[in-house]
Amino acid sequence: MRYLKLHVGDAALVELDANQMRSRRSTLYDGPIESVLMRDLGPLETTTRLYGQVWTSGPQVVVRYYKAHPPDGDEVPICAVARLSEDQMRKQPESKPGTAILDGSMASAVVVNAFR
Repeated sequence: MRYLKLHVGDAALVELDANQMRSRRSTLYDGPIESVLMRDLGPLETTTRLYGQVWTSGPQVVVRYYKAHPPDGDEVPICAVARLSEDQMRKQPESKPGTAILDGSMASAVVVNAFR
């Protein structure tokens, strides 16, 4: 993360799923995800794609990002998670196994030093 001059806690708004942008409700599935930065995150500009993995087995969805692909640049490794405050990443009760229905389509991508 030093290469990108990003620090633990740096954050920016993201559309969680590039295929469901600006949805009032979004459905995330276990497996790979492509998100889109809606604000700059250090040197990573708006519209940078973040690639990662989704887990839906618990009460809240977990999204971890492993790489970023700026619009005019090469892919770079990144260590970030999707977060919202006050249990807003909590799945809706009607979520089926392997899916997470969320109110809204946005979260913050927050830089971390390791996945826990």
